[in-house]
Amino acid sequence: MNANEKNRKPKAGLLLIASPRFKNLNGPKRGTYGERKEVAVKEIKATLSFLDLVDPGIVYEREHAEKAIDLFFKEKVDFVYAEFLSWSEDFAWIRFLRDCPDIPIIFCNVAKPRMTFETTLDEDDFVDYLCAGTLVGSLEASGSIKRVPRKGVKTVMGTREDITDKVRIFADAARARAILRRSNVGLMANMNEAMWSTYFDNYDLFTKIGPEIHYLPYSDYGTEIENLTDEEVDTYAHNLTSRYKMMEDVEYDKLIGCVKATLAIKKMAQKSDIDCFVYNDIDQATFRTAGCRAGFYPQWFNENVSVLVPEADIGAGLITYILKLITGKHVNFIEPFHIEDDYGTFAGGHAGPNDHNDPAWQDNVIISRDVRFAKTSWKYAGAPFAWYRISPGLKTVAGLYEEDGKYKLITFLATSLSEKETPQSTKKHLLATYTHTIFKPEVPVKRLWEEVLRIGATQHYAIVDGDCRAQLEDLAEIMGFDFYSIK
Repeated sequence: MNANEKNRKPKAGLLLIASPRFKNLNGPKRGTYGERKEVAVKEIKATLSFLDLVDPGIVYEREHAEKAIDLFFKEKVDFVYAEFLSWSEDFAWIRFLRDCPDIPIIFCNVAKPRMTFETTLDEDDFVDYLCAGTLVGSLEASGSIKRVPRKGVKTVMGTREDITDKVRIFADAARARAILRRSNVGLMANMNEAMWSTYFDNYDLFTKIGPEIHYLPYSDYGTEIENLTDEEVDTYAHNLTSRYKMMEDVEYDKLIGCVKATLAIKKMAQKSDIDCFVYNDIDQATFRTAGCRAGFYPQWFNENVSVLVPEADIGAGLITYILKLITGKHVNFIEPFHIEDDYGTFAGGHAGPNDHNDPAWQDNVIISRDVRFAKTSWKYAGAPFAWYRISPGLKTVAGLYEEDGKYKLITFLATSLSEKETPQSTKKHLLATYTHTIFKPEVPVKRLWEEVLRIGATQHYAIVDGDCRAQLEDLAEIMGFDFYSIK
């Protein structure tokens, strides 16, 4: 999928329901009920400028609901924004719930700061009183949400400002769901035989989450390595060495070998239209084919709003991709290494390719030998990689796991410490071979990991700047995932 499709605004179908019984009731000062509702619609749309809105007009009758369903389906909306504009007959609403395809719905009720009338003694105020009856309409409609079998409906209440904030979060989640359903996962080229707990059922992946999986053969990987031109290899190598300090013990021919292993991954992703590249970098076929594992992260993945992850973990790849879609930021792939109880911290990071391209933290990167494989017999043993101290600041940490055909999304907040804030050492690069950092979690470190162990997970997580737990919670609700936010 191209980047424009993944960078687009969330697309929402506007379902605003009003009463045909009231439509022509007239107040001499402020117009008819219908005219006042048209003004209300303009006010609602003005608060939703961050959305690409599909507006079928106010729904008064059954045929209006049917028109809305057809239009939303044709326009492929990510979700439906639904609001009762007053009390209304519920026949159109029930028909919409029954007949609308599987599209997430956020059902909103807005609490006004105050009413626009004092009494209802004159006709004009009485019409305004009828216009204000949104709570009556919403209460009537709420029962049908439960009685008509339908998943993915979220109900919210608040001021108009509150509702706008909640819609913005829901929109991010619904947009991510829609993009997932059109995305491709590329697995090269078999499951990880060292980590069975990371396995995902591929049929469930497609039917329950959305992406289609493609197996990318090592023969293609070898072909892409062989077909690289000297010019593109030299250009990428020069780009790396001009941006980053390279340690003196790095052998240049091994740098070139790693550059080729890295660029061939990018080529495969481009040619196979891969959005989430799941690289099996501990499989011996990788080393036989490339002579080393890829150690860099082509900026193309960020430009295309795609991701690259190691160790053939589809679930970890998906949560990395989800965070990318929700935030558009640089996302890192980690596993927690160890707890240091004296400091209330844990170390985390990962070997292999990891996004080191954040322009604000380029001085955190060193080109270093992959010492973990330096003593092996592979052609480019000890080939270098981007040794990255992950940027400091508050991070959302999240993981996605499968259990008995269902999915668990676990998330929590942790601060990535800079070298100056790290109590263990003031050195920037602590763990050779690993992109890494020291984390201070929001909750006590032992309680955090005790809760995760009880839930049941694996060792792989994605991290991104900021707090996007609310978007993850909405996505989990839409998708039917079990959601665990550890606070």
